[in-house]
Amino acid sequence: MPGLRYGGDYNPEQWPEEVWHEDVRLMREAGVNLVTIGVFSWSRLQPSPGAYDFAWLDRVLDLLHSHDIQVNLATPTASPPPWFGQAHPDSLTVTADGVRLTHGSRDTYCVSAPPYRRAARELAAALADRYGEHPALALWHVHNEYGTWCHCDHVAAAFRNWLRERHGSLAALNEAWTTAFWSQHYSDWAQITPPRKTQYLPNPAQALDFRRFLSDEMLACYREQRDVLRPTGVPVTTNFVFGGWVPVDHWRWAEEVDLVAIDDYPSGNPEEESAFAADLARSWARGRDWLLMEQAAGVRYSGGRMIPKPAGAMARHSMQHIARGSRGVMFFQWRASRGGAEQWHHGMVPHAGPDSRTFREISSFGRALAGMPAHPPGIDATVAILWDYEAWWALQSPGLPSPDLDYLAPIRQAHRTLWHRGITPDFAHPSHDISRYEMVLVPSLYLMSEESAANLTGFVRNGGTVVVSYFSGLVDEHCRVHLGGHPGCLRDLLGVSVDEFHPLTEPVALSAGNAEPTHPDLTSGITLTGTIWSENIRLTSADAVATYPGGTPAITRNRVGTGTAWYLSTRLDDDGYAALLTTAGLSPAATPPGVEIVRHRDGTVYAINHTADTILGETPEPLPPGGFAVFKDPCR
Repeated sequence: MPGLRYGGDYNPEQWPEEVWHEDVRLMREAGVNLVTIGVFSWSRLQPSPGAYDFAWLDRVLDLLHSHDIQVNLATPTASPPPWFGQAHPDSLTVTADGVRLTHGSRDTYCVSAPPYRRAARELAAALADRYGEHPALALWHVHNEYGTWCHCDHVAAAFRNWLRERHGSLAALNEAWTTAFWSQHYSDWAQITPPRKTQYLPNPAQALDFRRFLSDEMLACYREQRDVLRPTGVPVTTNFVFGGWVPVDHWRWAEEVDLVAIDDYPSGNPEEESAFAADLARSWARGRDWLLMEQAAGVRYSGGRMIPKPAGAMARHSMQHIARGSRGVMFFQWRASRGGAEQWHHGMVPHAGPDSRTFREISSFGRALAGMPAHPPGIDATVAILWDYEAWWALQSPGLPSPDLDYLAPIRQAHRTLWHRGITPDFAHPSHDISRYEMVLVPSLYLMSEESAANLTGFVRNGGTVVVSYFSGLVDEHCRVHLGGHPGCLRDLLGVSVDEFHPLTEPVALSAGNAEPTHPDLTSGITLTGTIWSENIRLTSADAVATYPGGTPAITRNRVGTGTAWYLSTRLDDDGYAALLTTAGLSPAATPPGVEIVRHRDGTVYAINHTADTILGETPEPLPPGGFAVFKDPCR
């Protein structure tokens, strides 16, 4: 797909055929060159078992092709039709408390049910056979937002098979899951079920393995359809959705798609969150192509409310993705639905029609993109943030020492702090080669293997700087505590030992420590306040850079080889965290506040003005309020 792609989900089956012709006319007016078709059209494509109706889709694809609009054709397997649930009730979702759901929404299927898997493959094959050589076809879109949980007997059987593959024997599983606790020892594979509703706290190792299993089981479903579609020679992908409820490890999935595609629906602070999502996608892709597959055109969703985006915000947020290498900008959806469960979900053509601010902005941005070349992801990041889904999942377990412990909050703070200082970081898995970075941030990486700890130690020993936040390195890959003192497998690297945690209910003020003054004083000119968490730290080889009111260490620094390992045992506010990173050696970029600069290694620069002021000096021409520019760095 040369150039930048621009468009969104198109659902012509929701509209009379005469509207289709207006749609393609408006698409051309808006600069649309790619639309996603068929995501939720299973009941229209297969109105009854064994009977297909492709005539309407034939006409849609031919119409789009006649107007030079390409198609991202979906397999609609995320939303089985009513007849499927009636014919195969064992394929309907079962919740953790044993309730079998009924048809009436989307995603009501069991990922492990043989009838569902068979029907999904057959539908993908029928689409490949009919449209594999259609001139409009540019991309295959398998399913939609994988992430549906099920706890039925089909899942239980598949889970047991997965556990046999992972652990090899019941003895190994019992050891990994610490089943000696609460008399959970298993003497037969048949005794093991998914973590269903139970009396009190579930086994955290079982819950973690179940998320791993669901990720692998859904990936198997994806692969089955992908392998049916691949002989057509057209790239295949699926759209990644982000959230704590999603049991999908996108590091692994990114290796299985021809194009990493994401959905991004920022809520609280769209500028920060769009940059976060785009950097994640770019990092998952690891130098390969990626695409912003979905976003909302004219609103953001926050606290159950649909809040209009300010004028120009859609273009700015979209450009944040383009700047980080997205091959285009897509939306859900083209035309806002008149009825149905998401009738108030916004569209590129809203209910008001083309004579609306949203469509005028859509068209204006489409014209801007038309002359802009696609730019491969080529950012030389000097800072990485460790990101691990399994650590996130493990930290969602109940029974932790404080309900305030969270994985996503410190991760977002780390990224947000860098973003506000003009630094575009990579995300990296703890097992990745991190030797090319100058600094690595480790926010609350609760679950960590000995191998990952050794990887981090080698990085520091060879001259790198790490900043590790509280509640990191405490448990192994089976959620078993690393014994001998906290922070577990990071204890030697950080030069500290912790024997007691002290969750905080009130903020505490930190004071300067007794570290040698080889760095600027962390507490100089700023009040450091710890919240949520604190620890009783004993220094083994580290220095105390800041202390709690009682004089015990709060922030420490340890020299290992030619590098430095910093440890933050509490949560700081953004200014305090930024001061820590600066003290650790981070140099902020010299950009005006509110102006986002993304630099590529070939000298291409993307500048986005998130302020209401005209900015001078950052671009060859003045950058107007809310404006953006792409140019070559004259010094490169």
